[in-house]
Formats: sequence, structure tokens, C-alpha cells
Amino acid sequence: MQIDNVETDLQAGFTVSTRNFKKAVARNRIKRLMREAYRLQKNPLKEYLHENHKSVAVFFIYTGNEMPEYHFVFEKMNAALQKLEKLVSE
Repeated sequence: MQIDNVETDLQAGFTVSTRNFKKAVARNRIKRLMREAYRLQKNPLKEYLHENHKSVAVFFIYTGNEMPEYHFVFEKMNAALQKLEKLVSE
């Protein structure tokens, strides 16, 4: 049995605290927002990692206690991915 070469340069996980959001509906909504913001912005980092033969696994944890709006999550995800790219390049 042969396993195809799957590119795993960049892996990500997402979680939301049960302490701050008791209902699974709210936790799942926040995780969906984070995943979508990540999906739309991951390509520059993924290309950098692929070109430099590096790999990264990252886990995003939402620690706020209020339901965020999408534009807030998008901006923060952008900042986090830029910082991550800077750290990887060092």
C-alpha cells in the first residue's frame, strides 16, 4: 500500500474555551469564523514554508469572552499569520 505525498507544510488547529462559551453552537460559530479567516489568508505563509522546505503546526485558541464579528477575527488572524511568518523566517 502506497501513501501519496501529502504536503503538510502548514497544519492548524482551532479551539474555543468551554468556560467562556457554554453552548456548543457559540463555540462552533467562533471556530468557523477562525477557520474561514485562516483559509483566506494562509497562502503566503504556506508558499514561504514550501519554498524554504520548512513545516509548521500551529494551534489557535480564542480566549475572549464575547462573540467576535468576522472583520475582527479576520484582522487578528492576519496579524497572527504575519507574526508567525516573521518567526519562521528568523
